[in-house]
Parts: sequence; C-alpha cells; structure tokens
Amino acid sequence: MSTTDILVARGKKLAAGAGALTAAVALGATLSIASPAQATPGPPTTTMKPFGTVTSKKGLSARQYPSTDSSVKGYFHRGMQVGLVCKVRTQPVGGNTVWYLTREERAAWVAAKYVTNNGHVKYCKDVLRGGIHPGSDHYNRELAGHAVG
Repeated sequence: MSTTDILVARGKKLAAGAGALTAAVALGATLSIASPAQATPGPPTTTMKPFGTVTSKKGLSARQYPSTDSSVKGYFHRGMQVGLVCKVRTQPVGGNTVWYLTREERAAWVAAKYVTNNGHVKYCKDVLRGGIHPGSDHYNRELAGHAVG
C-alpha cells in the first residue's frame, strides 16, 4: 500500500470520526435542551422565608424584647405582612406564649397571638445561637449569615 493510499484511508477514518463527533455533539445539545421538559418535578431548590400577617384589629406593637414590658420600637397595621426569623416561648399574650422575631430593617419582637404565619417558623435556639438580641452587631452578623431579609 502506497503512502498516498494510507493517507487517504486515514483521512476517511478521520472524516468518519469527525462526522460521528458532530452527530454526538448535536445529539447532546438536543438532549440537553429537551431534558428540562422530561425532568420529573422535585422539591423546590429554594425555600420560602416565613412571614406572618398581622390580625389584630388595632394593629400590633413591635417590641425590643419578647415582653409587653419592653419598649415599643415600631408598629404594624392590621393586614401587614411581616418577615419572621424565628420564635421563642416567653410571656403569654392572650394565652399564647409564642413571640416572633421579625426580619424587618429594625428587627423587633411581636406577639404571635396577633400574627398568622404562612408556615413553619423555627425556634430561635435553632436559628440564632448565643443569646443574640435584635439590634446588636452580633445579631446583624448572624441575621446576614442566615440570609433572611
């Protein structure tokens, strides 16, 4: 077999290989485009942050600490939606001992008695460690670390 015949044979093999590669790439692109439509639905990749709706007829005071003796830092009107970070059990309000820590710009505590939440709110001991209080630098760092807001 001459050198020319060998080069022609190799050229045909290369051309065949290139054709197969092109077909594989085209098939892969088709499959990658089609795969999302064929994928089975699974759990969402992001979880919705909990929030609550104020239900008190007169609105709700936002407090520095989870107690009615604590100073008022703000006010939420009836029907307002309030972002919730976590909850604690402390002083009862109307028989309900749960208070929510809000994730508003100026974080504060609200009595759960007057807030209807949209789902599960974790206990603060599971979310924020070390006795962190709203407004402290440590609280703000922890809050930012948990991507609430």
